[in-house]
Amino acid sequence: MTKQIIITVLTAIVWIGCKTETKKTEVTETIVEAQKEAKTETSSDYQVGSQVPKDLVCMVNNAYMGKPQIPVPVNGKTYYGCCEMCVGALNNNETARTATDPFSGKLIDKTEAYIVLIKKEGDVAYFESKENYENYLQ
Repeated sequence: MTKQIIITVLTAIVWIGCKTETKKTEVTETIVEAQKEAKTETSSDYQVGSQVPKDLVCMVNNAYMGKPQIPVPVNGKTYYGCCEMCVGALNNNETARTATDPFSGKLIDKTEAYIVLIKKEGDVAYFESKENYENYLQ
């Protein structure tokens, strides 16, 4: 009788644990899918190769987000981040505020950059100027 109770309790615990894990997996999969859809949808506003507005770019993730981002004033310049973590990074980490121009190799401030959508998933690149971007294409 005691063995049956123990087996029943252990079975119930395993079953509940499996159900909880399944729910976590389902929620995680749903979030990941929603993020993929959001990136795909936002990227349709601009074509790969288009200049994108600074305020629609998370300058920490270097990603076009398709909607206005959180403005982050630092040293008289306005950077943009998508969340509080990115706001903190922009405030506290100079490397989050700079990028390397892929054409010239020069370190540039992201607020002064010519920002271009480089992948349909939303990735962006920062160029010192439109001229550098055009030269980069050749």
